[in-house]
Amino acid sequence: MANTLYDRTIAFAGICQAVALVQQAAKDGQCDSDAFETSLKAILNISPSNTLAVFGQEANLKLGLECLVQGIDSTPNGSEITRYIISLMALERKLSARNDAMSQLGDRLKMLERQTDHFSLTDDQMMSNLASVYLDVVSPIGPRIQVTGTPSILQQSGNQHKVRALLLSGIRCAVLWRQVGGKRRHLVFGRKKMVEQAQILLARM
Repeated sequence: MANTLYDRTIAFAGICQAVALVQQAAKDGQCDSDAFETSLKAILNISPSNTLAVFGQEANLKLGLECLVQGIDSTPNGSEITRYIISLMALERKLSARNDAMSQLGDRLKMLERQTDHFSLTDDQMMSNLASVYLDVVSPIGPRIQVTGTPSILQQSGNQHKVRALLLSGIRCAVLWRQVGGKRRHLVFGRKKMVEQAQILLARM
């Protein structure tokens, strides 16, 4: 994997897209369907040829890039997005330190990949299977991510599955971010450069 500003921006936009979709699903029960499919496919794309291959093409990350440019700020909406991103990165660090959990995660994802021969990735059964991987393997490592939204929507099992599948996608993208050299200092000192890179990518869509 290349270790460039471009690669870090793509990987970070993947995290942003997953959390923006978590926010949509938790509040409205619905989310951008194309972005949703891109985020789910990223989970099972375990050995990509390059960073962008995880998501297919730049346009598939439009929501994540827009979120990177606009969303991480001091507004209530932006601070919620930031909280999700920080929580996912903390969880991914704990997960990556656990070889047993990473191995279990790999096995479960390979099994899910085989199931895509029979089910569409957005099928209810696959949603449930992706959610259970998050619940069984990732969530117990802690700390638990508190998702805020509309209570009546969050109580529906289909929406719970959707949110957990998206959190799993966020973890996948956080792993990718680390693989392309992403570090916490890049979020503090290199964010302006990532925002500028994201603006360039959005301008050519």
